[in-house]
Amino acid sequence: MNSIRLLAGRKAKQTILEQGLKPELFTRVLAASGGPKWLGIAGLDKYLFGTFLKDLSHPLNTLGASSGAWRLACLAQQDPLAAYARLEDAYIGQRYDTKPSRAEVERQVQGIIEHILDGNGAEQLLANPNVHSHFIVCRGKHLNQVMQRPVLAAGLALSAMTNLVSRHTLGWHFERLVFGVDNGASPYRELADLPGRFCDLTANNLKSVLQATGSIPLLLPPVTEIPGVASGHYYDGGITDYHFDLDLAQAEGLTLYPHFYPHMAAGWFDKGLKSRRANIASANYDNALVLAPSAGFIASLPGSKIPDRDDFKTLDTDTRRKYWRQAAAMSDRLADELHELLETGRYESVLES
Repeated sequence: MNSIRLLAGRKAKQTILEQGLKPELFTRVLAASGGPKWLGIAGLDKYLFGTFLKDLSHPLNTLGASSGAWRLACLAQQDPLAAYARLEDAYIGQRYDTKPSRAEVERQVQGIIEHILDGNGAEQLLANPNVHSHFIVCRGKHLNQVMQRPVLAAGLALSAMTNLVSRHTLGWHFERLVFGVDNGASPYRELADLPGRFCDLTANNLKSVLQATGSIPLLLPPVTEIPGVASGHYYDGGITDYHFDLDLAQAEGLTLYPHFYPHMAAGWFDKGLKSRRANIASANYDNALVLAPSAGFIASLPGSKIPDRDDFKTLDTDTRRKYWRQAAAMSDRLADELHELLETGRYESVLES
């Protein structure tokens, strides 16, 4: 039993020890950016979406950015496992035999979104009575709203430099938009750590939002038109919220966070700043349970690491697809261990804080 770690904040650990590790304790689910890293915990996602949270009868407010948003778009459909299988097939199936243009990557992303929402997935997501979806998009400001690559690169460099001084300076360069199903009680409606606003997620803008939240600057072109908001240059939600570090301590219920790391980098520009890392002892994770793979599990994966975007550069397409499918299949071990812990009640002995 050494593949999965259960990391609980102070309040979350107390609640779980008193009431048990039950799905009804959780009112929020987070899913982070990180490109293909989610493939290393795909089995865990599928267990949570298809078994643990399957019969939930109370509102569950989900929040995702970039590929995390795509994962949560599966959870909100009537058959989340079928949607997740489509996501896996389309994502792993990407093929770039030469260095792709931004337009080519954009076409691949659009295809992934079409696969996720195949049939009436969009209608199911928006009408889901229990899973209330929220996806983060960033609107570029100043230099970050210029299409030309050298100017945009300069804007990103300037964003990174000011972010070294303070994360709050991100508001000079990007605006956070939270697109959510308007249920009147969203815990993400008034996030105050960065400038932003709440926008309605609708049938008219869902596909554009899912495309924008995964539009990595320089790698993909921005989405310039999202119905319901003004024209602009809309990019990856991970710019402001890479792994999340949000004040949800006062919100009702607990946060469930299947994640590929035991730590969280708040924004894209914080990835290399260890001083900015949050962990389960951080105040904003006081009422959260983070489920993460152990170092030993990660070492057992192909290449001794979870999949990442560098694999597109270092591996040919057939090898990358093979490795990614193998990593996703091996992640079933995380689900098996969690299931056994829940069945035996042994989770209490492995809860970390």
